[in-house]
Amino acid sequence: MSDLKAVITGIGGYVPEYILNNQELSTMMDTNDEWITSRVGIKERRILKDENTGTSYLAAKAIEDLFAKTGTKPEEIDLVLCATTTPDHIYPSCASMAAERVGIKNALAFDLQAACSGFIVALETATSFIESGKYKKILVLGAEKMSSITDYTDRTTAPLFGDGAAVVLVEPTTENYGVMDSLIQTDGVGFKHLHIKAGGSAIPTTAETINNRMHYTYQEGTNVYKYAVTNMAEISANILEKNNLTGNDIAWLIPHQANLRIIDAVVQRTSIDSEKVVINIERFGNTSAASIPLGMWEWEKKFKKGDNIILTAFGAGFTWGSLWLKWGY
Repeated sequence: MSDLKAVITGIGGYVPEYILNNQELSTMMDTNDEWITSRVGIKERRILKDENTGTSYLAAKAIEDLFAKTGTKPEEIDLVLCATTTPDHIYPSCASMAAERVGIKNALAFDLQAACSGFIVALETATSFIESGKYKKILVLGAEKMSSITDYTDRTTAPLFGDGAAVVLVEPTTENYGVMDSLIQTDGVGFKHLHIKAGGSAIPTTAETINNRMHYTYQEGTNVYKYAVTNMAEISANILEKNNLTGNDIAWLIPHQANLRIIDAVVQRTSIDSEKVVINIERFGNTSAASIPLGMWEWEKKFKKGDNIILTAFGAGFTWGSLWLKWGY
């Protein structure tokens, strides 16, 4: 068993300038601010408007922010992991494209796809690489251009999603900080409730799939909500119980930002004080794999060394998980 732990030593983030608020959405479809806010808690979301610009742009901007704040140089990075559902292209990876944008030339770079749970999966993967002793400086990204797979004629899904990216620098330490434990699960029953119908190898892109709007997020909201409330709340409680922790031991809960009611269920199940919960869904919407690191990026200055922090998410697959870390700076 390695004596090394994987600790976060820096964080960067980026959201596009353009703000799509509920009022503007209501001019595009049959909806209104009250309907959206009461159901999911979202007032506005950021949208990447630049033509021919994808997720790698957002990811690179987040990395540049981290480099500027930490003084890290591109040549120091030896692994780049990007959690995303919206890469610029089917291949190459978004991680490789972001690395190229910021001048990282001597690192392994690849993507992970676990939908909204992607950042937790990527951080757990980075932890294993650090504990192996092979890698010393790893960038773990959550980056999404969700607007690229959002159907703005569908009032049930269009209000949900926004664009953004955030990244953490993960390094080895022999101190008792960093990623302490995690629980991550998958149940393939979720496929029928949440997916993109076409564009993959099973149903390749054709004129018919485009005309039938099969390249956007398809979600059966009631079923997804039911599974999310139960599983995200339960696995958050399980990570506490497994490590003999209570809600009082937790300094911060950083949940995936999908729905305020789901977040409330996690708070109730874990008995974590609501004032300790990181929430930015009102301003950013659901940014999928980027939502947890964006919360960390915004709240970074409030974290203290040694703080117990719980990350938790639920996403397509279904895949869900919770991770306990001790803040390292």
